[in-house]
Amino acid sequence: MTLIKHNPKAYSNLFDELFNAFPANWGKDAESNWSTVPVNIHETEEGYHLELNAPGRNKEDFKIDVENGLLTISFEKKVETESKDYKTIRREFSYTNFKRSFSVDEKINAEAIQARYENGVLKLLLPKKDEVKIAAKQITIQ
Repeated sequence: MTLIKHNPKAYSNLFDELFNAFPANWGKDAESNWSTVPVNIHETEEGYHLELNAPGRNKEDFKIDVENGLLTISFEKKVETESKDYKTIRREFSYTNFKRSFSVDEKINAEAIQARYENGVLKLLLPKKDEVKIAAKQITIQ
């Protein structure tokens, strides 16, 4: 028969780890979670398609800027609600924000960027500029 020593601290650490991931603690790192919003970028013949995952938002709260070759997408929402019907015990989601920036090179037509928000995804089309094609030239052999 093999004897195994019992360590009661091992169980308390297990429960501490379990409850540290509990929803009550999710708001503690809210800023770091939203500072890196997931993004997909695809390239097609017409341009680049950028999809930013941001469910539960309103399109009016997004801000999209292009300045000095930098595309910046930001979101800021403050929720300030007071009610006489109930007393708030804890509030963890009263303010949310994030900001993502992407370099935009000379291949992109910054004047024609389009954006739409549907089903929790902000979709941007960054169209490519029409490239000037060099006319074919016949070269004679001497």
